[in-house]
Amino acid sequence: MKKLIAIGEALIDFIPSEAGKPIKDVPAFYANVGGAPANVCGAFTRLGGKSEFITQLGADPFGDKIVDEFKKYGVGSSYIKRTREANTSLAFVALKEDGNREFSFYRKPGADMLLSEKDIREEWFEDADMLHFCSVSLGDFPMKGAHRRAIELALKNNMLVSFDPNLRPQLVNDTAALKKTVLEFMPKAHIVKISDEEIEFITGKKTIEEAKDILFKGNTKIVVYTKGAKGAEVWRKNDFATTKPIKVKAIDTTGAGDGFIGSFLYKISEMGVDLKNMESCPIDILFEAITFANKFCAVSVTRRGAIASYPDRLL
Repeated sequence: MKKLIAIGEALIDFIPSEAGKPIKDVPAFYANVGGAPANVCGAFTRLGGKSEFITQLGADPFGDKIVDEFKKYGVGSSYIKRTREANTSLAFVALKEDGNREFSFYRKPGADMLLSEKDIREEWFEDADMLHFCSVSLGDFPMKGAHRRAIELALKNNMLVSFDPNLRPQLVNDTAALKKTVLEFMPKAHIVKISDEEIEFITGKKTIEEAKDILFKGNTKIVVYTKGAKGAEVWRKNDFATTKPIKVKAIDTTGAGDGFIGSFLYKISEMGVDLKNMESCPIDILFEAITFANKFCAVSVTRRGAIASYPDRLL
């Protein structure tokens, strides 16, 4: 069984009771466990993988809820710290009629932001296969240093590193700094997931073909390109594959992209893709992985929430 470690924010997503209204007009919210890297662990684990999540939570009921949810779905929580210095992060979400979202974050600071480099232990990385991270926790606060240390230890232990920028411009005052940070961390990853809503901001280009010189730098060998209802593509420098869209009525897209990369990582690990063969394996294997991930997402968006919406198997 392959083991995935993810690092970053775990928080409570407050999902609206009614779609089609801005946050200020929503009459009630339902609390769901979320946070992009936490969701990736959830998807990977629900399909049969093993995972551990690195974060810090507040010593509060919302932190308790996250730990309980992780236990329920088998996500490892032994690398989680608790603190009284700040509360667990919260995010209020409004859903438009098409399932897309509006966010309002309560994280100034959140407990996760205060996790530091000294909190990362080397022995955590000695028996793991993959590390996944996102950009929300790469701001100008201690968690950025924790990411640097985690990536350093992952590479030292020959782990496959995956990065999903998962941009949240609502959380930053300086979007130019956000872009600079993403471009700094992107080459550290062997696999980069990017969406059709992010590519132009990050690269200044509108297609993967045009952006290849920017995306395929440093360690990066595979780019997963998601296009929402239009399907997805997987790219290497010299070849690519496209999977067709699956038509469903989306109820809630929260965690959909996280579910995609989590299920993609699970599938390639199941099929034996690793650092040694990720450039040389048949493109058909990567096509099978994005097709699997596309089906996984098609199921998840028909249900509310993130981890709770993920299927535990696909027919």
